[in-house]
Amino acid sequence: MADTKEGLFARLKSGLAKTHNALVGKIAAITGRVHLDDELLEELEYALIAADTGMPTTMELIDQLKAAVKKKELTSVDEVRPFLTKRIQAMLTVPPKGASGGKPHVILMTGVNGAGKTTTIGKLSALYAAEGKSVLLAAADTFRAAAIEQLAEWGKRTGADLVRHAAGSDPSAVAFDAMKAGIARGKDFIIIDTAGRLHTRNNLMEEMKKIRRIIDRELPGAPHETLLVVDGSTGQNAINQVKEFNRSVPLTGIVITKLDGTSKGGAVIGIVNETKIPIRYIGVGESIEDLQPFDPALFSEALLQ
Repeated sequence: MADTKEGLFARLKSGLAKTHNALVGKIAAITGRVHLDDELLEELEYALIAADTGMPTTMELIDQLKAAVKKKELTSVDEVRPFLTKRIQAMLTVPPKGASGGKPHVILMTGVNGAGKTTTIGKLSALYAAEGKSVLLAAADTFRAAAIEQLAEWGKRTGADLVRHAAGSDPSAVAFDAMKAGIARGKDFIIIDTAGRLHTRNNLMEEMKKIRRIIDRELPGAPHETLLVVDGSTGQNAINQVKEFNRSVPLTGIVITKLDGTSKGGAVIGIVNETKIPIRYIGVGESIEDLQPFDPALFSEALLQ
């Protein structure tokens, strides 16, 4: 188990390298100084903002630093990075949402086109299959024929069943058939893809609500999870996206992709701190293994140590 955790940490640190180098490089330059003074804290504030942590979260961290200095809990420049690591871990640790138990476990996936939603579904299917779980995929993103074909390919690769209709058909009908099939076949998981949508498109958001009603009708209490997939490279825009989606469709968790290609990984901290919605998975590379269950302690250490 230790080797597995070490391997996860190594991949995570490698995937977060751009954010780590940008943030830690600035912090190392700052903490290389002798005095723990206001000027150092101002430079640290800039470093956190540059990593797209967000102004509210940055100011909260800086206020915590100032309070610790005032109370003599923080007396050395060398203590700054361990202090931040611990505080960021605390910010990222929020109570889980959604319903647990039951079979099948139904996951509804949402997000805008380009965030990596369908690929994430495929990788989740692979993760569950590796655990010996049976999966059924529902191709309810009927607006894009490519999305249906992409999900079909993932189904072949991971051994998951697939429910699909023709492109342009009613997404709710796909969700209905998927629920019937998943329950009848005794599947452990049903993962439902939906059309990439903007929160400003009222018709698409209403369609999402209809899909949720159908799922709940077929299996009371489902979906057990509603996950929003966001592109980590969008930084502060990702925080705004989570807030807007959550107003229309209550989210139980977030999947953040493409963190390996950006220095804006600080947005992960801001997302959780400002919305109190937990991160469920993060993507730090192209391979299936690079989609990882989110661990606040590992993330904080990989980011700052």
